[in-house]
Amino acid sequence: MALDNIVAINVDLGETRVALIENGMIAELLVERAHQRSRVGNIYKGRVTRVLPGMQAAFVDIGLEKHAFLHASDLVEDLTGEEPESRDDIPEKKPGRSVGRSSSIRDSLKEGQYLPVQVAKDQIGTKGCRITTEVSLPGRHLVYMPLSAKGGISRKIESEAERRRLARIMAHLDTPKGALIARTVASGAGADALEADAAYLCETWEDVLANYEKRKKPGIVYEDLSLPLRVARDKFNDSVARIIVDSEDVYNALRTFIDKLIPSRLDAIERYTGDEAIFEAFGIETEIKRALERVVELPSGGTLVIDQGEALTAVDVNTGRFVGKGSRDQEETIVQTNLEAVEEIAYQVRFRNIGGLIVLDLIDMDRPANRQKVLARLKDALKDDRARTSVNAISRFGLVEMTRERTTESLGRLLHERCPWCDGTGHILSRVTVANEILREIPMRADAAHAADHIEVEAHPHVLEVLKGELAHAMDALRQRLGRRIDLVESRSAHPEKYAVHSRRPEKE
Repeated sequence: MALDNIVAINVDLGETRVALIENGMIAELLVERAHQRSRVGNIYKGRVTRVLPGMQAAFVDIGLEKHAFLHASDLVEDLTGEEPESRDDIPEKKPGRSVGRSSSIRDSLKEGQYLPVQVAKDQIGTKGCRITTEVSLPGRHLVYMPLSAKGGISRKIESEAERRRLARIMAHLDTPKGALIARTVASGAGADALEADAAYLCETWEDVLANYEKRKKPGIVYEDLSLPLRVARDKFNDSVARIIVDSEDVYNALRTFIDKLIPSRLDAIERYTGDEAIFEAFGIETEIKRALERVVELPSGGTLVIDQGEALTAVDVNTGRFVGKGSRDQEETIVQTNLEAVEEIAYQVRFRNIGGLIVLDLIDMDRPANRQKVLARLKDALKDDRARTSVNAISRFGLVEMTRERTTESLGRLLHERCPWCDGTGHILSRVTVANEILREIPMRADAAHAADHIEVEAHPHVLEVLKGELAHAMDALRQRLGRRIDLVESRSAHPEKYAVHSRRPEKE
């Protein structure tokens, strides 16, 4: 099946998966599970439980199992005081007024205080959600920031004429409080579309205020749209030809949503009815498996090795079997591999949704011009990534430090869990090591049980293969030295590193 710019949606009982296919490649995979939906964008009534001046941060109860984390940089200075008695008492942000390093967070927050907060980052690992008081409600063309007084226009709209046109329209949009930001998709949108968007967002904020007022305890007051509807709102632009979905219910929900949002694109919503599963038909399942592999092959024969740790993700670039062609010198071969590598890295970090600190170990290049060429290619390849990225210069050791915005778990951590055998280290004791441990354990067990008739060793089959094979001579010598029978018993459910040595006494007649 042809891969044009489409959104493919697979809906199952336990989870919904959305694949964004751009220029014939799966650019992003988004997964939402019924029992663990993303909370990014949700608005809560929060209660400050602990203020930490040393960290310039606070913990806030928002009604979840773990308290959320609020840093001073995400706190509006004017959000102070007791719990508001009515919606009009919810403090409003003044432009450029956030808590800085010169003042203590205790000057702005106190324990027991209530305030409206929005989740900026999901709970990742053992850390609770990160929240902000910079509340924002996204629409199709606009973002409404009800507690801010400063709006703007997306920097991705580069045309000065278009920016002036949007600014003129937005100056006449009626909002009771706050400010509006024109999204990238607002480019070319008419005044009627922007007015309708603004009216919808203001009405939504009124509902949020009403829910905030009614709620007496910490908890949710606004939940963002489901994943398919969020994708339709945020990513369904003119470059996307179709949205194809394999669920009748979600298909109908999408049509209703798009009919209100952009009725002219209603025909772009398609119901998938093929015999083959939708992700199989579009080759997405294969790409998912590739995204979970540690080693990624490059077209020329080089490889990437991707290791995701707690503190950072390391990507190692190797030439592999690529040795260049014709009269190319070694430097040209290295540059060619690095150019391929940075393009693949940009794709992989976006598709795998890898965030935080990322260190790229490129192959060393002697010529400064080549280093700049590779760095420019990396930055260019990252332009399509919607997550904010920052890239530092290539060091003299060939290392590039970059950061990527992280709001949800990476694909690998979402689809994987810690290995019960190696506990996440990626290594376990070799079978030969364990077998030798057993050889040392048997004499100690025999000495401790003088009346034992024989010894029984229970271990993983792979370990027993060693005792019966390359260490069989050691086992025979041990039997002869102890004068005991030693039985080897397989335990297929045993951890490869675990074993048991039992002393068996003779049975009484």
